[in-house]
Amino acid sequence: MKNKLFFGGLAWATGEDSLRDAVSQYGELEEVRIITDRDTGRSRGFGFVTFVDEEAAAKCKEEMDGVAIDGRNVRVDYPRERENRGGGGGGGGGYNSNRSW
Repeated sequence: MKNKLFFGGLAWATGEDSLRDAVSQYGELEEVRIITDRDTGRSRGFGFVTFVDEEAAAKCKEEMDGVAIDGRNVRVDYPRERENRGGGGGGGGGYNSNRSW
């Protein structure tokens, strides 16, 4: 998937519209997404841009890496595959005051 780019080091104030404005000159966009904290809704400082074609993404990566967006120099790269971080929570084994011994 060489048409998707990772943008890291985004300013907290950078929204999807300002990121879209910064990269739309490179080609047609499929999706722009800023990742937010699920509890606060605040930006986590990174996002993803998906272009329709790979050439546009490659040109954007080459020209935008290290460039300032909203006053912060951003890192642009192809996203890495998510690591399998294992299963979710545990359960059981805790203290149960209702247990009869």
